[in-house]
Amino acid sequence: MSPEIVTILALVVIFAIATVLPINMGALAFVAAFVVGTLSVGLTTDDILGGFPAGLVLTLIGVTYLFAIAQNNGTVDLLVRGAVRLVGGHVAAIPWVMFFVTALLTAIGALSPAAVAIIAPIALTFAARHGISPLLMGMMVIHGAQGGGFSPLSVYGVTVNDIVDEEGLPGSPLTVFLGSLGFNIAIALVLFLLLGGRSLLGRKVAAEPVPHSEHAHGTLVRGHGAAPGPAVGGDDDEHVHPDVPQPVRFEQVLTLVGLVVVAVLALAFDLDIGFVSITVAVVLALFSAQQHKGAVTQISWSTILLIAGVLTFVSVLQEAGTIDYVGDAVIGLGAPLLIALLLAYIGGVVSAFASSTAIIGVAISLAVPFLLAGEIGAVGVVVALSVASTIVDVSPFSTNGALVLANAQDVDKDRFYKQILAYAGIVVAVGPLLAWLVFVVPGWL
Repeated sequence: MSPEIVTILALVVIFAIATVLPINMGALAFVAAFVVGTLSVGLTTDDILGGFPAGLVLTLIGVTYLFAIAQNNGTVDLLVRGAVRLVGGHVAAIPWVMFFVTALLTAIGALSPAAVAIIAPIALTFAARHGISPLLMGMMVIHGAQGGGFSPLSVYGVTVNDIVDEEGLPGSPLTVFLGSLGFNIAIALVLFLLLGGRSLLGRKVAAEPVPHSEHAHGTLVRGHGAAPGPAVGGDDDEHVHPDVPQPVRFEQVLTLVGLVVVAVLALAFDLDIGFVSITVAVVLALFSAQQHKGAVTQISWSTILLIAGVLTFVSVLQEAGTIDYVGDAVIGLGAPLLIALLLAYIGGVVSAFASSTAIIGVAISLAVPFLLAGEIGAVGVVVALSVASTIVDVSPFSTNGALVLANAQDVDKDRFYKQILAYAGIVVAVGPLLAWLVFVVPGWL
């Protein structure tokens, strides 16, 4: 049996076992990477370890460690209250604020994982505090990042436009950008409606402050149509009136400065956000070592094992030539519309486990021969492949999905992982088809 087929079967077995038995899929994937890689693909253990996603692991460790410290000293709550004041206390507006802030960051050139790493912990803390679906909030952040990710200034946008120019294909950078942005806004709207967004309409975090204990607190006032019952959450910080100034402690000021430093160094200077985050976290810990000695235990180690194992096995799959094997089989079909659809699915499926930037390049390059023939609109295919290869970054095995999973607050991580995996499965199954139907089939691009 060929190595390509063996790796595909091994991937199916990994998913099947992890679904039936409570075994971390990452551990299974490490075993498969070792066994299949050495026995079938002919790799050495050094070759296999070369596929270990060290950068992503460091990012997850650094970001979750930093925000564990920020959570413990109340800085994240401070940011959440600031977000509430920004929208006048309207809870339903917060998911959209997170969407468009993340979109803005990627549109002006931030790497998608860097933008998600900065915004997701704040967004998910707000979700936990105010009874918003963490799946809704996390996916709004990711789709925001992908929506802005194809501006002419962004990494994705520059990558796609350069490939199009080099291959001599008709191009439209603005169409690629607006196509991705519009598609992700549409998905975000559907998510908002299906995951409880309508129940948030009319809800406000605002009221007259009432005395409680030693501080003046407000209550969560529900608008017309909101569910009866006590306000969501039970701690004092949840019920703080958004317009009542709260004392800011020195360690919170220091943490805010640290977060700004992370944002500037990662977004403006393109430094690795994992190294920057863990550096800032250690500096903050030095100022209050006893207070933050338990922060390391709050790092999502099970998530890191999951992601690292699966992506290490995916590198074995790539070394086996499985992606090229499937791509060559698709190109041999000869029907341009069908080829475009299948390439969109290849981009979507592979990108759910691997680098979206790399997969976009591969997918567009595979499409060049039939696009140059002029039988199908090149711009529409490029937009469809770009969208299909990036909307799947909601996968828990992608950097963005992993960041959302690792930073979720007050949730059952195993259940949340299954929710994200189920949603990613829907996106992988339906997203490329929708992109093909919208941008390719009508022939209007």
